[in-house]
Amino acid sequence: MAREAHLQMIQAVVSRLAAQSTTIKGWCVTLTAALLGYGATAATPIIIGLALYVIVAFAILDAYYLVLERKYRDLYLRSAGDDQDGWSLTVCRPTPGQIIRGLRSPVLVILYGMSLLVAFGVGLYLLYK
Repeated sequence: MAREAHLQMIQAVVSRLAAQSTTIKGWCVTLTAALLGYGATAATPIIIGLALYVIVAFAILDAYYLVLERKYRDLYLRSAGDDQDGWSLTVCRPTPGQIIRGLRSPVLVILYGMSLLVAFGVGLYLLYK
């Protein structure tokens, strides 16, 4: 009974991390679209640079949440296999290398890679228009 409660707590953490990741993706698309729209309308390439910064910042944050989610999934598997002592919900903090590897996730590459391509395209269009 206690082990099931512990597993449910870990599962709740994973669910919250997944929800935060979805929220981050939504905010990134919204802010990027707004910045690209304003930058194209006002014909200011500097705004496009800001959009590129926003995309990279949100990609790194999303990769951080993805790595944390993976760590909690591993904790869940260890706890379910009874290799884990007690009620620990702590995992080690993701290293920069792990976050960079998290950026290679197909979901992040597609979403943020396409966003970067669109932002670069709009920026080049504004520069050479």
